[in-house]
Amino acid sequence: MAPTQLRAHAAASAAIEPALVSIPEGWYLMGSGSGQDCERPIHRVWVDAFLLAATQVTNADYARFLRATSSQPPPFWQDPNFNHPRQPVVAVSWFDADRYCQWLSAQTQRSYGLPTEAEWERAARGGVEQKTFPWGDDPPQSLPDYEKRWQTSPEPVARFAPNAFGLYDICENVHEWCSDWYDANYYATSPERNPRGPAEGQRKASRGGSWRHHVKASRCSARSSIPPEFQYADYGFRVACALPHLLAGADQNGKLHDGG
Repeated sequence: MAPTQLRAHAAASAAIEPALVSIPEGWYLMGSGSGQDCERPIHRVWVDAFLLAATQVTNADYARFLRATSSQPPPFWQDPNFNHPRQPVVAVSWFDADRYCQWLSAQTQRSYGLPTEAEWERAARGGVEQKTFPWGDDPPQSLPDYEKRWQTSPEPVARFAPNAFGLYDICENVHEWCSDWYDANYYATSPERNPRGPAEGQRKASRGGSWRHHVKASRCSARSSIPPEFQYADYGFRVACALPHLLAGADQNGKLHDGG
């Protein structure tokens, strides 16, 4: 590729790539002893370092994908409660979110995808062990302006402070799709290193709170799931990105080798 082409490609990639936050490798305690049955047992998990988008994918982000691929917009795309450019895109199915990640990977020559449940919970906790929420153990009602927020729809992203890793709206605003198939009993047999969920299933895992729930923010360990074709007005996603040195250790099927 000629230098001018390289510069043009780099500029185009920069225009569509999200702001990414580095999530360090490490062990943490996944799950909760006081949550739902599916959050038990608490178990020690190692997650390799990775990058995670600072915000949920917005309508402005998703509009670029729709234009580039001539795809149909999701439900509520024209609804004034949901179509502000800085609101998270909603009512995307798991398959829609996966196609967005594939498109973003092709455009940027980087490996984007949905985070695993283990990656998501590691990121939400912000490096702090076994706190209930990203900010600690205080209830969601203690958040600034809690009683005024999320009246009829999700908020524009990044209006309030991020967690310790620099992630905005983690555990709140919309449910976020994960890459894993969902199994309520998975924690009993989950591998210690980089768990990726069961090989198959009927529902896809999701994490985080919802603007339309009675309690608007979820616990870091809270798990949820719906069939992958469903398109709900409180479901969105944020993208993860593999680090280049980890990709170098991938096998011929594109799966990463666990270190150590």
